[in-house]
Amino acid sequence: MSMDDETMRKEMDSMGEVRVPADACYGAGTQRAVENFPVSGIGFQPAFIGMLALVKKGAAMVNARLGLLDEKLSRAIVAAAREVIEGTHDDQFVVDIFQTGSGTSTNMNMNEVIATRANEILTGEKKGKSPVHPNDHVNLGQSSNDVIPSVIHMAARTEIGNRLVPALETLFTALAEKTALFSDVKKIGRTHLQDAVPMTLGQEFSGYARQVELGILRMKAASEQLASLALGGTAVGTGVNTHGEFARQVIRSISEETGYSFREADNHFEAQGAQDGAVAVSGALKTVAVSLLKIANDIRWLASGPRAGLGEINLPGLQPGSSIMPGKVNPVIPEAVIQVAAQVMGNDTAITMGAQAGFFELNTMLPVIGYNLLQSIGLLSSVAALFADKCIGGITANRAVCESNIEKSLAMATYLVPHVGYDRAAAIAKRAFDTGKTVREIALAEEKLPESYLP
Repeated sequence: MSMDDETMRKEMDSMGEVRVPADACYGAGTQRAVENFPVSGIGFQPAFIGMLALVKKGAAMVNARLGLLDEKLSRAIVAAAREVIEGTHDDQFVVDIFQTGSGTSTNMNMNEVIATRANEILTGEKKGKSPVHPNDHVNLGQSSNDVIPSVIHMAARTEIGNRLVPALETLFTALAEKTALFSDVKKIGRTHLQDAVPMTLGQEFSGYARQVELGILRMKAASEQLASLALGGTAVGTGVNTHGEFARQVIRSISEETGYSFREADNHFEAQGAQDGAVAVSGALKTVAVSLLKIANDIRWLASGPRAGLGEINLPGLQPGSSIMPGKVNPVIPEAVIQVAAQVMGNDTAITMGAQAGFFELNTMLPVIGYNLLQSIGLLSSVAALFADKCIGGITANRAVCESNIEKSLAMATYLVPHVGYDRAAAIAKRAFDTGKTVREIALAEEKLPESYLP
């Protein structure tokens, strides 16, 4: 491709000349990253990109207020950043997740997009560095090393509050409604996958509802660990090349715009060298995933059959379940929940490994930590709402099967123990098993026990 090809334009950086697509808003740094990291084709989520742009917007306003940035340049940067936040330039964020461990390439991708767009606003031309410079103006008072950890916290905290908690609350409500609806449906309890004593289906669902309720509390508590931002630490935590008021004022602006409280980190060396907050939040997400996995597995087992399984509840039929077996309908929503749970658990391992890469004053697996944390939040948000809407809400009880299972259960002998002792009750249960009769039949007809001994 020739240099005068109209599809390309020339950009310069500290390492020399780079050819960039003519219609791109990004510049040389981004193009180098695109060429250096053709790994997965996976980029950061819109929530991350939006929060990164919000930092740039707040920085431009504060730097102008502090007399460090020309007002005209500040207004152009703010306008460009606002467009990014609104999603206008989503296709311009082209750097792979698997990149430099600080996320510098993504930070520069943002700096260049905003600078190029700001210059277009000011001059009518796509210019990468004049009059607005991506480093000198858009990145003023910042470093990738304090910006990227801050954005991880910002994006995760807002996504938990805006998406995950409401989705879990919807699921809790659906389960609580079934708890009340099934309060009079008697069924057999099970331990070790074996028959245990009777309970109600409502009691079983109350356990599920409480798991989700506790998950909501855990996520709200974990989210508070993300309120601390690394902004102001710049390269290694010392705050070199930034104004003493910069971080406090930018963070105040971020809090006002997001509706979530954020504060400057108490210790910038911890905030940039470690990612313990992300690990803690991921642990809470994993706990929620384990809860949903347990609930989904129980529900698909309770609905198994419909004629040769437990069949105590009925799930909504959503789609044909087999390409070869007509009439087969599978528990597809619980299976989706289970697969999401597996992914979240895997993400937790990746985040844990990533957090171990906090070498001296900087963690160098920030992109992987940020991406996986946001993916876990997003997946759980989507699948919790789906679980409530397309599964839990439509569950009905198969009362006849529930009652029949109670009567057939050998665990009915448990009610005889206070009256005849454990050994005699065990003998009655064994005789019932050997003969195919029920415990009630053996107890009343052969043992001549009163009916009142049994429920």
